[in-house]
Amino acid sequence: MLGNLGMLPTAFLIAVAVGGVAYVFLFPLLSGQKRAEQRMKDIADTETVVRRTRKPDVATSRRQQVEDTLRQLEERQKKAKRPPLSVRLQQAGLDMSKQRFLTFSVAYGLFIAIAAFFFGVQIYLVPVLGIAAAYGFPNWVLKFLKKRREKKFIEELPNAVDVIVRGVKSGLPVGDCIRIIANETKEPVKSEFRLIAESGAMGIPLPDAAGKLYDRVPLAEANFFAIVLSIQSKAGGNLSETLGNLSRVLRDRKKMGEKIKAMSMEAKASATIIAALPAGVMTLVYLTSPQYIELLWTTSHGRMMLFASACWMMIGVLVMKKMINFDF
Repeated sequence: MLGNLGMLPTAFLIAVAVGGVAYVFLFPLLSGQKRAEQRMKDIADTETVVRRTRKPDVATSRRQQVEDTLRQLEERQKKAKRPPLSVRLQQAGLDMSKQRFLTFSVAYGLFIAIAAFFFGVQIYLVPVLGIAAAYGFPNWVLKFLKKRREKKFIEELPNAVDVIVRGVKSGLPVGDCIRIIANETKEPVKSEFRLIAESGAMGIPLPDAAGKLYDRVPLAEANFFAIVLSIQSKAGGNLSETLGNLSRVLRDRKKMGEKIKAMSMEAKASATIIAALPAGVMTLVYLTSPQYIELLWTTSHGRMMLFASACWMMIGVLVMKKMINFDF
């Protein structure tokens, strides 16, 4: 009897321990506390996800706008590599219609063909010379005028950007700064910014009007200007600081171009001497002993050799030109 009474405290302690363990593990499930905690955790996770998606929403939209702008400008740059004739005339600064230019080209080709026929050129070479003159010389003139206009544009563009920077810092709107450039700067920047100002007066947004500048002046500098205005209009920021950095970049590119030009002058002089050497030697030989050199154009073998030598010489000149031209 006493032994059974001695076991009661031990049994009581065991029952309390088992009850405590059961209370710890079973009470949250039976009372619904576990479900409440899980529900609160799910709500907290949902709010965290929403907060994380909301915070970068503005930054993501700005980044997407910048990417779309750069993609559009890249597509425009690819299209500008093969512009139609009307755009090429505009890039050369010629106020001439496409029909008038084609008429001039055909007339010039016919004039060269008739002149070659009267000067005794062989009959099968007359149409070749006419076609080459009708296609080659006008296109060469367009390229020459285009490069000359682009060179003048690059020299004046940093000054125009500085005008916008100073105007924005002093409180002027960008449109007024562009009108000042259209009235005060040199050509061709003056005419190009006048077109931008006129586009803005007709209701075209400034980034779109500046984006068309690259179509008329296919230069990286014009593309930079359009990119800066387009990104600034969509993403915001300090326009004067951005354009100031652009002006500095344009001037640095100009300095680097002049430096590259000075460093490559020796190679260009060597290439010019090598290219002119055969013609000079042939002229000297003709002046001293014409009977010796006349075999090159009086005999069939000589004409063949002369033609092959001219082809090889042209290939060498083109290779040297490719080697000494630097894109930056």
